Amino acid sequence: MAGKVDFFISFAEQDAEWASWISYVLEEAGYRTLNQRQDMRPGHNFVHQIQQGTLADRTIMVLSPDYFDRPFPESEWGAAYSQDPVGVRRKLVPVRVRPCAPPGLLAQIVYIDLVGLTRDEAHARLLDGLMRARPRPTEEPRFPGGPG
Repeated sequence: MAGKVDFFISFAEQDAEWASWISYVLEEAGYRTLNQRQDMRPGHNFVHQIQQGTLADRTIMVLSPDYFDRPFPESEWGAAYSQDPVGVRRKLVPVRVRPCAPPGLLAQIVYIDLVGLTRDEAHARLLDGLMRARPRPTEEPRFPGGPG
């Protein structure tokens, strides 16, 4: 893949379908993604492609119990974390697809939770969670101080 991408999708092999779905949703919304299963084709240099992924604007971690049992994802998310350790630029965005508790440093990072959602709910939550701007209510919230 030539040129910089918006999102590098980091995942365990057991979550490849989730990674493909996330890539599809983001690309339909106009983002560019790098996903090992889709973009690392025969003849590519795996290490070079992963290095290109670490240059993406943001890294999405597809969180599941399997993600934490694999050695490669740690180096992938570690590269993003080291560039933005306090999350000001939201360089590292966890997306939880199966029940799990992020360990260590990852426990402090707010994640997008897709567990148990319908396709449409997950689609909306993913795109909403990745928006750069702070969401603004579209209508006034209920007044909490009593009768209107």
